[in-house]
Amino acid sequence: MRALLELVRAPAALSVPGDTIAGAAAAGRRPAPGLALASVLVYWSGMALNDWADREADAVERPERPIPSGRVRPGAALGLAAALTGAGLATAALAGGRRGLTVAGVLAGAVWAYDLGLKRTAAGPASMAACRVLDVLLGAGEQTRAALPAALAIGAHTYGISILGRAEVTGAAPGTAGRAVAASTVAAGLAAASCARGGAAARAGAGVLIAGYLASTLPVQAGLRTLPDPENVRRAVRLSILGLIPLQAAAVAGGGRFATAGALLCSLPVGRWLSSRLATS
Repeated sequence: MRALLELVRAPAALSVPGDTIAGAAAAGRRPAPGLALASVLVYWSGMALNDWADREADAVERPERPIPSGRVRPGAALGLAAALTGAGLATAALAGGRRGLTVAGVLAGAVWAYDLGLKRTAAGPASMAACRVLDVLLGAGEQTRAALPAALAIGAHTYGISILGRAEVTGAAPGTAGRAVAASTVAAGLAAASCARGGAAARAGAGVLIAGYLASTLPVQAGLRTLPDPENVRRAVRLSILGLIPLQAAAVAGGGRFATAGALLCSLPVGRWLSSRLATS
């Protein structure tokens, strides 16, 4: 069980439900728990597929991972990825009807395309960002245009994560930290724009959360300029993934849903604790 939790990056899934919740808040809709669950299932499928696709490279670069270490068979990982994808699509159909199934289907296709081909190309960071954009739009229902600024904010942050992820084995190149910081800064600006139509209280609450997002994300990423070794890059990736949560909470607060934003923030310390446990044990 522990090997499977590592395979699907279980703690990182805490950063996923906020996508559909942010999309719903930006669109003025009530969040659909079923769509949040669907996005988690598709996310887990992508993680399992990622390790299956990278199994040969991981045997050299990351032999401690579940597949090269022999704790999970390659066929089992691929089967799990397919099963989770199917479960995610079925859940999206039940929770969101035909449109939910359609968006989830495009999302799942983007995830598989990234893992099986685009990841190692120049389009890799953009394709990963597109997956998160689609995940936000999954929660928006028919109000895609209203949710687009929030979706692009989360996509921009994800673009930065992908840039860092490419340096987890070799360490950060001189420009890596700057590009990640730039992506996070763009994400903050887009998040602020997504909240512009809210009331004064909503804008103020979102502004506080955006400031917290920048305070928790930028120092970790900028620190790679002086400490660019792989261990620090992996730490920056883990913390940047969890940094999605205050960004999502800002979009939710901007829609006037303060209680939901607070609930999202409560998952942040849990995610950090679980991430540190899996990273050190």
